[in-house]
Amino acid sequence: MKFLSPFFSIFLLFLSINTFAQYPGAAGRMAGQSMNVGHFYGKIIDSTTNKPIEAASVQLLQNKFDSVSKKRKDVIVSGMLTTKKGEFSLDNLAVMASYKLVVTAIGYKNVEQKAVFVMNFSGAKPGGQGPDMSSMLSAVDKDLGNIKLQPDAKQLEGVTVTADKPLLTMGIDRKIFNVERNLASIGGTAVDVMKNVPSLSVDIDGNVSLRNSPPQIFVDGRPTTMTLDQIPADAIATVEIITNPSAKFDASGGGSGILNIVLKKNRKSGYNGSIRTSIDSRGKPSLGGDINIKQQKINFFASTQMGFRKSISSGNTIRTDFNSMTTAKLSQQNAPIGLGFFGFGRMGFDYFIDNRNTLSVSGNLVNGQFDNTDVLNIYRDTIYTDKTISDYGNRNTNSNFNFKNFGSTLSFKHNFAKANKELTADVNYNYSKNDNINEISTQYFYPNTNPKTPLLYQTSLGGGSNDFLTGQIDYANPINSSTKIETGARVALRSFNSFNDNFLKDPSGKSISIASMNNSYEFTDRVIAAYFTYSKQIKKFNYQLGLRAESSKYDGVLINRDQKFSNEFPFSLFPSAFATYKLTEKQDLQLNYSRKINRPNFFQLIPFIDYSDSLNLSKGNPNLVPEFTNLLELSYQNQLSNGHNFLSTIYFKNTNDLIARYQYPEKNPNTSAKPDTILLTSFANASQTYSYGLEFTSKDKITKIWDITSNLNLFNVILKAGNLPGGVDNQRLSWFFKINNNFKLPNKYSIQLSGDYQAKTLVQPGGGGGFMGMRFGGGNMPSAQGYIKPYYGIDFSIRKDFLKNNTASLTLQISDIFRTRLNSSYTESVYFIQESDRRRDPQVLRLNFNWRFGKIDVSLLKRKNMRSEMESGQQSMQGAGQ
Repeated sequence: MKFLSPFFSIFLLFLSINTFAQYPGAAGRMAGQSMNVGHFYGKIIDSTTNKPIEAASVQLLQNKFDSVSKKRKDVIVSGMLTTKKGEFSLDNLAVMASYKLVVTAIGYKNVEQKAVFVMNFSGAKPGGQGPDMSSMLSAVDKDLGNIKLQPDAKQLEGVTVTADKPLLTMGIDRKIFNVERNLASIGGTAVDVMKNVPSLSVDIDGNVSLRNSPPQIFVDGRPTTMTLDQIPADAIATVEIITNPSAKFDASGGGSGILNIVLKKNRKSGYNGSIRTSIDSRGKPSLGGDINIKQQKINFFASTQMGFRKSISSGNTIRTDFNSMTTAKLSQQNAPIGLGFFGFGRMGFDYFIDNRNTLSVSGNLVNGQFDNTDVLNIYRDTIYTDKTISDYGNRNTNSNFNFKNFGSTLSFKHNFAKANKELTADVNYNYSKNDNINEISTQYFYPNTNPKTPLLYQTSLGGGSNDFLTGQIDYANPINSSTKIETGARVALRSFNSFNDNFLKDPSGKSISIASMNNSYEFTDRVIAAYFTYSKQIKKFNYQLGLRAESSKYDGVLINRDQKFSNEFPFSLFPSAFATYKLTEKQDLQLNYSRKINRPNFFQLIPFIDYSDSLNLSKGNPNLVPEFTNLLELSYQNQLSNGHNFLSTIYFKNTNDLIARYQYPEKNPNTSAKPDTILLTSFANASQTYSYGLEFTSKDKITKIWDITSNLNLFNVILKAGNLPGGVDNQRLSWFFKINNNFKLPNKYSIQLSGDYQAKTLVQPGGGGGFMGMRFGGGNMPSAQGYIKPYYGIDFSIRKDFLKNNTASLTLQISDIFRTRLNSSYTESVYFIQESDRRRDPQVLRLNFNWRFGKIDVSLLKRKNMRSEMESGQQSMQGAGQ
């Protein structure tokens, strides 16, 4: 430790010199403003009650010369929020300066007054020893006394008045849809919300597409295991649509964009909440509510929803198969009915450790059950005794499906003294579990009503669980007013397991396991990522460069066959670049680029036949490779006057090795059955695909009572799938249009009329009858052999607000007014031609009641507002010191 001695001596010497220089009696130093030993203190009170005012903003301003503007201006040199006792204390002040004290508080009139230190040099001690030390100390330690603020009735009244948020907020990089303004989704699920969000297309099964591809689904900025139909619409605050995420976001998803669902978490001071209930035309009710309480350092929030559902569908399929022996036709009709319920609960709190650190904890629980009944009428040509005959049959299905989902989040945020410099860290855990039972009875007749086959009873038991853990840390640092860097890291770990057991009943009623149709599998999935972005602004031009690195690994095992599968991508780079030029105050132009990846999931890889639906057999492909996508966008936004806002985007997307779904014939695994070949659905890497388009989004206030939000997407898809068996290169020009009309009528009535139209497109709904057709996040999958036929629909809602301050409302909705949402598809290859159509839940009415309550704590509002003022003051002080 000897080498520290000289440094320690120097430190003590410096400390003694600095202490002497700041001592009030130091000769020759009282005339300099470098003597920062001044201290102002006092108390802020209410002029009518004489009670202390907490969280009032006290700022001390000094008039200084600005070297940039060459003019003098007021600069904040110190400030704070008053304590619970209304007290403030400002120290380390220059004693020879002149100040202006500014006091502000919500609900009170502002106060400004001069503040100076009065130095008296005449009171010298006897013997010429200089000024009296006690008088000097009292002069630099000044009590400003009680400062009274007068209540401002107009300002206090303004606290409770809130303007209506717009239905859609458009930015150059994302669109934000305000769910609270959307009448059509009240009492529904997130699926009902998405039907009204611009740029999104939703099919009858609730699968969402963004520019003709399924987006990643996030909840509060993080991936989730919840599906859209498990999230109540009334629990959602906003939906963010990000079409081309930067390097900060996951590269997974194949460039389909991100749909971020932001759940409600009100931070209004005091308490507030709502109680809601609804009933639909099928007699199914729902009940829910939410509450938010903010007191001092705790913000508590909770919400719950319980809903019952009845779903009625109808379907029809006609298929012609071309096999080596003959041509066979198949016709199917069904009308399934589903009955069920789901419950949703969410609870959490924010703990404001201090004005710079916040700890947040939240959790959600979802539980539900659905029972489905279905009668499928089948008319078919079949090979029987070496000749083609036509028979018909019935398949009766009774199924029960249960699901649970649990999610939790722990997050921490630190705001540095420097404005917009922050550090965030969070851990998210999601667990989901499901199980199902399917009882199926099938019998065929030929000729007439004579049984051709015995009545066959089949039971299918299935289930599985999914554990998903993510951890992420992000750091943002604005180096100066024009430069900013962001960096972070993320790890995602997933563990999945599932089983499916099938049984047949013999004539005696005994269940016999069908080993060849059973399966049990599990897999683990790991993704580790890190990113860095650099942003720079040069006058009207700013840009952001980013780079993301990801490493991923899948390990799976087919337990009942003792087969293992894995794929690993140790290191992949994903650059992004964004450039924005501000043409005018209301016009922006942006060019952006990013690279994404879509890795094959375990369901698409395992090479065994899924028999869960005997009429829609599917099989994985272990030879799949990931698809890489390049995205390019050019956007122009114009915030026109008089309530008009316009956003247009030209986009281009190229995907190599696209994972596509296709059908092909394969030898029948049941060698004793005929025909000897069957049609299977599987996945393969198509050569590549190109898509480009032009999207327009507009917000227009037509009159004082009528505003329109509209979206038009024109796009062309080129799919090169000639390398697949039965696949061909295909191209389709298509378009999608959505419009939302909102009317504010007299007597507190509101009307919403919305509609959408989807033209013929190359994408058809993903999935056969079993799990093999499903893709993580839901959504559509590209098909190498067909297209969707055009469809459209119109929805209507009307709301009446009543009670004091419009705290209660009644809303009546009707979906698919004209029964036009018919999902029809056409598929063709050298092996078959198939046409199918399905309709689900048309013309459903729902009546909703909502009552909002709350009380605003003005003193708590002050703290929040004054804190933001203080942060602005700190920025000013930092700017003055540079």
